Amino acid sequence: MAKTKELSKDTRNKIVDLHQAGKTESAIGKQLGVKKSTVGAIIRKWKTYKTTDNLPRSGAPRKISPRGVKMITRTVSKNPRTTRGDLVNDLQRAGTKITKATISNTLRRQGLKSCSARRVPLLKPVHVRARLKFAREHLDDPEEDWENVIWSDETIIELFGKNSTCRVWRRKNAELHPKNTIPTVKHGGGNIMLWGCFSAKGPGRLIRVKERMNGAMYREILSKNLLPSARALKMKRGWVFQHDNDPKHIARATKEWLRKKHFKVLEWPSQSPDLNPIENLWRELKIRVAQRQPQNITALEEICMEEWAKLSAAVCKNLVATYRKRLTSVIANKEYITKY
Repeated sequence: MAKTKELSKDTRNKIVDLHQAGKTESAIGKQLGVKKSTVGAIIRKWKTYKTTDNLPRSGAPRKISPRGVKMITRTVSKNPRTTRGDLVNDLQRAGTKITKATISNTLRRQGLKSCSARRVPLLKPVHVRARLKFAREHLDDPEEDWENVIWSDETIIELFGKNSTCRVWRRKNAELHPKNTIPTVKHGGGNIMLWGCFSAKGPGRLIRVKERMNGAMYREILSKNLLPSARALKMKRGWVFQHDNDPKHIARATKEWLRKKHFKVLEWPSQSPDLNPIENLWRELKIRVAQRQPQNITALEEICMEEWAKLSAAVCKNLVATYRKRLTSVIANKEYITKY
């Protein structure tokens, strides 16, 4: 049965006024076009409560008792990977029969909702100690010091696959129209590896790594691209180079090469991509590339280069200007990866 429309406050007040004027319920109903039973209910409510306002409604009783709510809340707090099916079975054994939807609604009222778990680097105690040491040692470094760092990293960008996501505006039942879909192929359709760098003054060079990278190739990349990037970015004398602790980066030959070139290298804590602001640039680059939907590897490389060149110096400067917040988050979160 369809719900009837609730009478307006004005109509309810008119019913009471006509009743006080001596009109019968039938006459009031005919005059206002309202059912006699509705008129009677409003008059009885007014006589009892002296108001025509809506009263608080209790609603249907909760299917899960307060004790049951505490139990399932405590369970998911201890083990966030508990499934709704597990909770349904737990309550059923306790004598309460409910559905998975009820579980979801109950936990949502407790401020808990089901989300995809984020993938983060595994932090062992040695990593936590190194991250805290780095953050505390550099927490009071002036912003000018971070502006004199060239940040670098490698990344992989897929032609089709998990990086190619975007939202579309579409009409109902138009989800399969070519304009509203992202084409995919088996095994992702291929990918490219990129090496890039940037500083607070803007993006440096971006190159495609076409072969499997080893230590010798990495040193060649640095030889051909790091110094030209530093010159193009007009880095001050004594600028600092940052890279992570990938085996190719910290190989003895690479360290010796950097020493002979008189490069200052920032000591880096392992398992800390959240401390490298270039990760934010990679994320932005992947979003821009996905929006352009390249159809082959050649187009993918071209679009990557075009979009990297479009990254503004203002974005780069802001990433470096807020670096102290990253260090503060590391200290506050201790054994956890930060939001960065």
